[in-house]
Amino acid sequence: MPSAPPADNCLLIVGQVAGSCETRQSPAGVPISRFLLEHHSGQVEAGISREARCRIPVVACGEALTGIAGSLVAGTRLRVRGFVSRANYREGEYRLVLHAARIEMLDHESSED
Repeated sequence: MPSAPPADNCLLIVGQVAGSCETRQSPAGVPISRFLLEHHSGQVEAGISREARCRIPVVACGEALTGIAGSLVAGTRLRVRGFVSRANYREGEYRLVLHAARIEMLDHESSED
């Protein structure tokens, strides 16, 4: 399968961990962690204030990222940077997933949503 041409695909989002993190090993032995990130912020669109909310699944691969993800508990505030791709959720149904390249835990005083 030929690779896709390079293109911009970067998401940076702040939110809270919703639920628990699960970690498994890929068939190749690579550790993979998954958790759900919940985002809530105020945004301005076309000059009008609006509320933005979403939940996005996050996948973290490799020792360094799964080490961070494995210590997460519900409610932990994070800044996650990575790329989005689709994942097969159910037979024939796809969802966007954030593949983390960097996970930064935020202190409780931060208000950068």
